[in-house]
Amino acid sequence: MRRRDFIKAVARSAITWPLAARAQQAMPVVGVLSPATSEADANRMNAIRQGLKDAGYIEGENLMIEYRSAENQLDRLPALAGDLVSRQVNVILTIATPAAVAAKSATNTIPIVFNLGVDPVQLGLVTSFNRPDGNVTGVYGSQLAIAGKRLELLHELVPSAGAMSFLANPKSGSFAEIETEALRAAGRSLGVELRILNASNSNEIDAAFTTLAKDHSVPLVVSADALFLNQRVQLVVLTARHAIPVIYAFRELTAAGGLMSYGPNLAYLYQQAGAYAGRILKGAKTTDLPVQQAVKLELVINLRTAKALDITVPQSMLVAADEVIE
Repeated sequence: MRRRDFIKAVARSAITWPLAARAQQAMPVVGVLSPATSEADANRMNAIRQGLKDAGYIEGENLMIEYRSAENQLDRLPALAGDLVSRQVNVILTIATPAAVAAKSATNTIPIVFNLGVDPVQLGLVTSFNRPDGNVTGVYGSQLAIAGKRLELLHELVPSAGAMSFLANPKSGSFAEIETEALRAAGRSLGVELRILNASNSNEIDAAFTTLAKDHSVPLVVSADALFLNQRVQLVVLTARHAIPVIYAFRELTAAGGLMSYGPNLAYLYQQAGAYAGRILKGAKTTDLPVQQAVKLELVINLRTAKALDITVPQSMLVAADEVIE
């Protein structure tokens, strides 16, 4: 190569490299904050990525994602939220209630998109569904509003049960309190005694099932708290071992071998949250994005599990079911 051509090539490289570096630095960043493990979040993250893709953003091409996981240690969430704020991400997308609360406490300027099962107005995250104020909006899965319905469905499946149990996470605060009261009210209307079991980690879940087994394995309603979605394999194994009729809040547990679930489609909700984050990256303001609410609720029944428990599912329930796993 002649000296003149060599100098030109070096000059072009010197110009191109900084431009590429600056382009990468200018790429928008979505921070994702979760109380769960990366393994438990795999499907949720796929749905979030799909929502971002629908909005025109593909990770690694024109978007970066900074994922932060508390690994089921909720006390780590404030520091993780603070880290995302210090990195000046463009949007923070939160998984479950504790992450949304931590993000809201960490910033009042960076836009936050939540995915919640508890009413965000009651939680104090927004003052209105239609015109959320401040820097927060998102998707509401209505989990608490249908808590009592889950007990009613389980009673329809096991009508002879005079008592039922409820597995709750006491560390979820107001979520557990509201959910418990809804179930108590449903139990009173049906004349069913409700027995409360508490668990906030894997060992306590084991202990709760030991207690449940001693209580003749009465039918069980499992809380919609994200902890129990994350521990779905453990729960399905324990309910099968102790032959316990159970209803969950998430289809994922029924698909893994649980008896029955009733609730919103999580994949769809997280996809919508991802799409909202994409709209914000394009310039939309949180105040112009109404809080979306789950419209469709899905009843899923696992007939294989019902047969293993020697439970005959009423034809009316099979007809009403959105999905029957055979």
